[in-house]
Amino acid sequence: MATLAGMEAAFATTTAGPLDVVEHYPGTDRHAMSSDALEHELTLPRACWAYFDDVRSRVSAEMQRRLRGGGRDRDRIVRHTVATERDWAKKLGVFTLQDALPTDERLNAHRDAYYNAIRALHAQGKLARTWPPRFLIRHNALHTMDHAWEMEDKDLTAKRA
Repeated sequence: MATLAGMEAAFATTTAGPLDVVEHYPGTDRHAMSSDALEHELTLPRACWAYFDDVRSRVSAEMQRRLRGGGRDRDRIVRHTVATERDWAKKLGVFTLQDALPTDERLNAHRDAYYNAIRALHAQGKLARTWPPRFLIRHNALHTMDHAWEMEDKDLTAKRA
């Protein structure tokens, strides 16, 4: 990459030479955790979804446009967030959502199935295909919050009042 960027000379002078690997550390996502720790971890995405649902219920359907007019409205953000979770749920063998904008009841049933599948994988010591359950849980929480904040940032409700 340094050559492609035209920076080969700059990187050549900072080369430290061959590296000796002294330890491989898998990170915290692959460390074993108790069932109690798993339940504690599952409180994070549940709280994030509760916050997301609250934001979705109170923001304007139309969202503030960004520079050059780009951006998504609330329902497109919700569809994207739900579709992403639906795709991640497939890693767990959960295929409960078909609708782009499911009812709250169906979405809650899906989330219960999703978390139960994570519990089952944890009990078996398995991955969600290639993802450790802890990574899946945290990734899901971050993604959900990112889009809740996006809706809050782009909300037109206060601007219209």
